[in-house]
Amino acid sequence: MSFSFAFVILQMLSCGRHWMSFQQRLTLQISLLAAADFWRTMPIPEKGIPSIKTTDGPNGARGEFFTNGTPAALFPCGISMASTWNLDLMEEIGRRLGDETKARGAEVLLAPTVCMHRSPLGGRNFESYSEDPFLTGKLAASYIRGLQSKGVAATIKHFLGNEQETERQAYDAVIAERPLREIYLKPFEIAVREAQPWALMTAYNLVNGTHADEHLHTLKEILRGEWKWDGLVMSDWTGTYAVAASIKAGVDLEMPGPSKWRKLDQVKEALDDGELTHEEIERAAGNVLYLVDRTRGLGNHKPEEPELSIDTVETRDLIRQTGIQGLTLLKNEKNVLPIKDVKKVALIGPNVKRAIVHGGGSAGLRPYYKISPWDGVRSRFDGELTFAQGCDSTKWMPLASPYCTVADGQQGVRLEYYRGDRFKGEPAVIQHKASTDLWLWDSAPKDVLPDYSFKVKTTVTPKSSGNHVFSFASVGPGRMFLNGELFIDNWDWTEEGEAMFSASEDVLKSTYLEEGKPVELVIESTNEVRPASKVSIIGRRHDYGGCRIGYQEEDKVDRLQEAADVAKEADVAVIVVGLDAEWESEGYDRQTMDLPKNGSQDRLIEAVLAANPRTVVVNQSGTPVSMPWVDQAPAILQAWYQGQEAGNALADVLFGNQSPSGKLPTTFPRRIEDNPAYHNWPGENLKTVYGEGLFIGYRHYERSKIEPLFPFGHGLTYTTFEYGNPSADNTVLSESQGITITIPVTNTGSVAAHEIVQAYVKDVKSRLPRPEKELQAFGKVLLQPGETKSVTLALNKYSVGYFDTSLGQTGAWIAEEGAFDVLIGASSVDIRATISFDVKESFQWIF
Repeated sequence: MSFSFAFVILQMLSCGRHWMSFQQRLTLQISLLAAADFWRTMPIPEKGIPSIKTTDGPNGARGEFFTNGTPAALFPCGISMASTWNLDLMEEIGRRLGDETKARGAEVLLAPTVCMHRSPLGGRNFESYSEDPFLTGKLAASYIRGLQSKGVAATIKHFLGNEQETERQAYDAVIAERPLREIYLKPFEIAVREAQPWALMTAYNLVNGTHADEHLHTLKEILRGEWKWDGLVMSDWTGTYAVAASIKAGVDLEMPGPSKWRKLDQVKEALDDGELTHEEIERAAGNVLYLVDRTRGLGNHKPEEPELSIDTVETRDLIRQTGIQGLTLLKNEKNVLPIKDVKKVALIGPNVKRAIVHGGGSAGLRPYYKISPWDGVRSRFDGELTFAQGCDSTKWMPLASPYCTVADGQQGVRLEYYRGDRFKGEPAVIQHKASTDLWLWDSAPKDVLPDYSFKVKTTVTPKSSGNHVFSFASVGPGRMFLNGELFIDNWDWTEEGEAMFSASEDVLKSTYLEEGKPVELVIESTNEVRPASKVSIIGRRHDYGGCRIGYQEEDKVDRLQEAADVAKEADVAVIVVGLDAEWESEGYDRQTMDLPKNGSQDRLIEAVLAANPRTVVVNQSGTPVSMPWVDQAPAILQAWYQGQEAGNALADVLFGNQSPSGKLPTTFPRRIEDNPAYHNWPGENLKTVYGEGLFIGYRHYERSKIEPLFPFGHGLTYTTFEYGNPSADNTVLSESQGITITIPVTNTGSVAAHEIVQAYVKDVKSRLPRPEKELQAFGKVLLQPGETKSVTLALNKYSVGYFDTSLGQTGAWIAEEGAFDVLIGASSVDIRATISFDVKESFQWIF
């Protein structure tokens, strides 16, 4: 349990030479309630209280900087990890991420993300696991156990109702109590019960009319009360909205620092006004100290370790195996896959030579390396390999970085910072940046804060002659000069875009440039707030600065015809299409389920399928996409965002070095109109009504009898499996006695592969409406050709209960007397066997 007030005071006194007055102790306690800077808690060295450092994120420990930071291991994204359905693998990923976090000099990893896939359009779905709360909770618990075994704190997030990014700091998630408990709280509940995460992050949004960081019912009554959880609660970054309310609800730490809502005078005033009690401040400070002690240790006077890279063969192998097990084969007719005995393969598509390895926002980092599909296939195929891009799918103009050099010939830009927002005097700080993605949210030098201006200087050398296009977006006011002439004026912009969370729309302008003839590019920008109207809303004139510079040369080739010609000449064509970190990101949601952009990728797929019937469609995305060509495509592979080994994992599966074994953790609908949130997405007047209630994901499709494109739990391999007759060690389930079901599974094909066996529980007759069936157990087993193994599936009281709001004062979980069926299958619709049991006498519980 967390530190008592007495222990907090004891720690403070034991580290000091003199007795402290009550006011001195109070001042120290309040100082702990907000971060010191963007990533670190407040240290009090004279009292033996060190700072601890946090770092993003769910698929890798990025370190201190959003861009151009310390190279780090990049694992597959959350939904790709979930597609493995492999709890042991998830625990090993957690352990490896513990080492990575320590290498970044941090003690707290801001992960895992366990928000539900309520709609296919969720901008952050790729970072989360699933539409199913049980699968999500079990995966998260394994990840947390592995991470915390290394002494690194997991921060499970976002608590609660953060299923969309549209207006994420303002929308109100209106969720009835039963779906709140059975769907949206359930992954957190499972993780708390089975893994005890040391930290938790609140969401930006409101829940039933109250900001998540102030929500007494979920934070105080359920998390702290019913679940008896003893960890630290932190806000999301700038996700605190008042002084007293969040402390009272149980948010111990405001992030980031310096504090906006927990300055000494603010908290003391709230205390004097009776809005807070001493005990509430003491409890919060105690929870901060408890996390410090759990991770870095109280009394630790060692300086923070510098950030390091620890690229190892073991980590590379783990990432590649995670990718292989997450690759999900949706369709494979005529044995197009694996590719065997061919001399010429055509790789076609906008993602072939781009390494699309992560989604946008907090999940991004600078990987040790990135393997594109082209790189992976080239290293594993000895025959002839041809390429055609086919179309352009970028949301924003490609970064100008590859065309940019500084005085010494290095790729990149010279970044000059000036104190004050008027470019006065000499630069205070000069940096070299390799990329033109210059988001300065967390990387502006402290020496120039809080108000600064900056210049970006570089030389752009065209690789061809033509009407080439520059793009420019800035967080504050900005302008672009070419050869000393004003080219783009974005100084007083008013329309917000999506890049960098708070930047302008991209401004595009073309100009004729000659091949090999360099032009001097200069950007001038400041961290003044834009649009200017926001000053009165956020209460400050200066905020985060930064800009993004894009560049694209005129394309004079008919890409679609080129792709068809290349496909026609090959034995097999592989099309690599999909989304990327610009289309799927923290900060905004997708606007459509279609492949971007403007139908160009669908037209490409149709043209290649017409040119070569032996075509494999590889889709890289973190969410479902529309597939108007699904009936024509013989083979479809869902490739997700697979981290730094993406190309190698893909090539291993394409050529049959290993069989794919992933299964969908989310349903792929045929149309966006079929999904359960369609009528309530993304809400109106800042209210998002979770009107589908319990019936999200496969629960909705089965209740509504809507056939999806590909069902939850679906995924093929390069072999076939036969399920035997299940047996159970008991036919009666009680509050204290569970049931273990055993089912033999045989590999009836000629290739070694994993099978994922899924057990869904159906309440035959219930007093309240329940889903047709709910996932309550699963097991993954590797089988050699002809081999049979038994898979065990354990059920307990949590497998049969639902939440009844009529019980007691606040409701309770109940397992009703009656019969239950266990439907065992290879997906939610491919049921291979059924077995039944009874609950002889109803029983209730709280946690």
